[in-house]
Amino acid sequence: GIFVLGLPYALLHSGYSGLILIILAAALCCYTGKILIACLYEENEDGQLIRVRDTYEDIANACCKKLSPKLGGIVVNVTQVMELMMTCILYLVVSGNLLSHSFPYVPVTEKTWSVIAFVTLLPCVFIKTLKIVSKLSQLCSLVHFIIILVVMTYCLTQIHQWSWAKFRLSIEFEDFLVSVGVIIFSYTSQIFLPTLEGNMKNPGEFRCMLNRTHFFACVLKTTFALTAFLTWGEETKEVITDNLPSFLQTLVNLCLLTKALLSYPLPFFAATEIVYAFISKGSHSNYKSPLFALGVRGSFLLFTLLMAMFIPHFALLMGLTGSVTGAAMTFLLPSLFHLKLKWKKLSLLDKCVDISVFILGFLCSLSGIICSIKGLLEVFG
Repeated sequence: GIFVLGLPYALLHSGYSGLILIILAAALCCYTGKILIACLYEENEDGQLIRVRDTYEDIANACCKKLSPKLGGIVVNVTQVMELMMTCILYLVVSGNLLSHSFPYVPVTEKTWSVIAFVTLLPCVFIKTLKIVSKLSQLCSLVHFIIILVVMTYCLTQIHQWSWAKFRLSIEFEDFLVSVGVIIFSYTSQIFLPTLEGNMKNPGEFRCMLNRTHFFACVLKTTFALTAFLTWGEETKEVITDNLPSFLQTLVNLCLLTKALLSYPLPFFAATEIVYAFISKGSHSNYKSPLFALGVRGSFLLFTLLMAMFIPHFALLMGLTGSVTGAAMTFLLPSLFHLKLKWKKLSLLDKCVDISVFILGFLCSLSGIICSIKGLLEVFG
């Protein structure tokens, strides 16, 4: 995701520990992805694993059924929709920002550019299956590799300026927390995993797929962050593409715009499917009509545009939401659900690992909330 472009800046504030964090975050997110999917399965009388749950909501309901049959599902759905909604809004805001920077001489405001980007996303209301989303995501990955390639190629031309002395040994605690947030949330994908695993032709290959994707993501992110930081050192900016010469910036900005627009359908599809499924659970037949589904998608699309245009101090609010929902969906809930549903079958080591992940997620969430609220208080005076 777009968070990857902030990894060199994260290294600026975390030094050598940042390299360890990139590797550790990959391992932890891969692990929580596996235990989350494990919660979808139960053993039958013959000892075979059978998929008895389909969604994150089903897992939550199974854990909270003694308190309330639907309480867990409601909490998870609200959390998921909040994070997905904020992600969609972010892509619209980023699109408007990139367009205004790519065409500075055009007398159009950033909000107007966001509306123009919104128009290109209108076909999203007709997306009905994950197959279409997956093809768009493939194109998104291709564009992302082009961006990474351009940045790294330029960095390699500056290899004569590289110096390991640029790495910091001492770090500021608050700056370090910012780095932790950027690194961890560049790996998060737990929201999509139950749907993804359920749509695979061979779900038995899921664990292998998760291992390989996280391994290659870790290698790519480490290499990218390291080469970029060694090139610019203390001058490294929050979004590394801002460090590029002007003749490359326009090209990369247009690539980033394409990536943002291609990234939008995945969280949009996931969020609207959750909302539509929740509403259509009623017996009223009108709620299950194709026209009603179209209305849900259209309303959600319009809502993200309005929020992108009018929400104040978006970056800080996104950080606050991410600290609450991102840590919860990635670390807190998977480890908690796994302990609840599999407690009798887990070894002592597995229990210790799950508890450690839960504590780590809680600390990341708490520290992120404190930093975000502090930033909001400073902005509002």
